[in-house]
Amino acid sequence: MVEFTVYGNPVAQGRPRAGKTRGGKTVLYDPTKSKNFKQYVKMCASQNRPPRLLEGPLVLIVKVYKPTLKSFSKKKTQEAEEGLIRPVTKPDLDNYLKGISDALNQVIWHDDSQIVETVVSKYYSQTPRVEITVKKLGEQVES
Repeated sequence: MVEFTVYGNPVAQGRPRAGKTRGGKTVLYDPTKSKNFKQYVKMCASQNRPPRLLEGPLVLIVKVYKPTLKSFSKKKTQEAEEGLIRPVTKPDLDNYLKGISDALNQVIWHDDSQIVETVVSKYYSQTPRVEITVKKLGEQVES
């Protein structure tokens, strides 16, 4: 099992941008913000990488902690920290998941096609971060 935390504001995978090469061909590329976040996730993951890339079917657990809104009262902030108030705003969970799973290719596993199960959650926190757990299918998560 591999567990690590990526501190800072989570960034969802943005829509690909299109550009032209000098030869006139159209190319697609990641938006800068998404690209930078993927590189940061990759760096954090590499500090926790297993001795060998994980093989076989994998389970990916991602907990996204978005910054608590400034408009929240003290009571609402406390409820958000306890997980009683959860973000129902954009970006979507799958956009967070896509960027993270792409970043972990060739760092934690060979290819994100090995992921057979995901658990992805959004929360508020005064410490924005993403907590990532990768385990082999059937392996128990330690509490």
